[in-house]
Amino acid sequence: MTPEPAPDAPESADDEVAAELHRAGATYLLGRVILAPLARIVYRPRVEGRANVPKTGPVILASNHLSFIDSIAIPVSAPRRVHFLAKSSYFEGTGAKGRLVANFMRAVGAIPVRRGAGQAALDALDEQRRLLDEGLAVALYPEGTRSTDGRLYKGRTGAAFLALQTGAPVVPVGVIGTDKAMPVGATLPKLGTRVTIRFGEPLDLSHHGPATSGRARRGATDEIMAGIHALSEQELAGVYNEVPAHGTIEKIKQALPHERL
Repeated sequence: MTPEPAPDAPESADDEVAAELHRAGATYLLGRVILAPLARIVYRPRVEGRANVPKTGPVILASNHLSFIDSIAIPVSAPRRVHFLAKSSYFEGTGAKGRLVANFMRAVGAIPVRRGAGQAALDALDEQRRLLDEGLAVALYPEGTRSTDGRLYKGRTGAAFLALQTGAPVVPVGVIGTDKAMPVGATLPKLGTRVTIRFGEPLDLSHHGPATSGRARRGATDEIMAGIHALSEQELAGVYNEVPAHGTIEKIKQALPHERL
């Protein structure tokens, strides 16, 4: 019999992901039963192209990002369980409110992660790769953060890197109207605002080359963003969606050509 690990033995990253998936299982199923019908009643969403999402195997849903509720609209509209990464602080609250928020995030398929640039971004990609290695579906936003002006921003290469590294197909997603249902800065969604979720045909990005090639990652990213643009019909911003740099060094770093994950 394999001995139990010591109580203070650190879990591996794989173990942490597996544990979180186990914790989320029943909560997700309950949330799916409750949230999906409620969303259909309140927002009467138009869902197009559900059949384009593979029912089994790893898949990346790459979407534009207009509102916090995109992370609710996509999971309840997809034909299979979808996971996305969310700030770990959503899962760390205390008291009844903290438990409610954590359970709600698990109900929509969220997995906690420390977010940020540099090593934090690489760690987030590792978490998503582990989910794909399990044959699961993950959703992410290549723009990196929500668009505050409704335009579609230049894509970061993380989604393309994952697709080229794992061989998972990418389903582009266009969400429309979620920014009106819950604008950036709003604490509660508006009732009765209709939204549209469009799932495009899966993209096989392997023809761009290996994940180790910067040119392949950029080309694959541009193909993903073209697919999203065709679905969302947004105006193209042509630049990255970034917080303005503070300080001379940060401004120089942001101005110099470099890969955004």
